[in-house]
Amino acid sequence: MENQFDMRDVRRLEEHLARSIPLVRREARKVVSKGALNVKRDWAKNARRSSGRHAPAYPASISYDLLAVGLDITDARIGPDKGAPQGALGNLLEYGSAKNPPHRDGGRALDAETPRFEAAMEVVMSRGLAWW
Repeated sequence: MENQFDMRDVRRLEEHLARSIPLVRREARKVVSKGALNVKRDWAKNARRSSGRHAPAYPASISYDLLAVGLDITDARIGPDKGAPQGALGNLLEYGSAKNPPHRDGGRALDAETPRFEAAMEVVMSRGLAWW
C-alpha cells in the first residue's frame, strides 16, 4: 500500500503567507514607528527630570528617524540631535563621565518600551501566520 501526501493544505498555507507578507510589513512598520515615538517621548520626559537647570534645552533635542532597509527591515534611530541646542551633550548625559554619573534617560526609555514593542510585534506576526 502506497502512502500519498495531500499537498492542498501546504499550497493553501503558501498562498496565505504570500498574501500576508505585505500586511505584516505594513503593520510591523507601524509597530516600529509607535515604539520609536514612545521611546523618544519617554527619553525627553526622563531628560527633563534629570538634566534640570544644567541642560534645559537638551530634552527638546531628542528626536527619531525611521529608515527602511530593504523591504523587510525598518530601523529606528532615536536620540539627541547633535545640531540642536544642547543635543551634543547626549553622550555625556546618557553615559556619564569620570566626574558625572550616567543619567540613562534613553536606556530607561528603551527598557520601558521593550516589552510593549515585543508584545505588539508578536501580535503582528501571529496574525500573519494565522491561516485556518
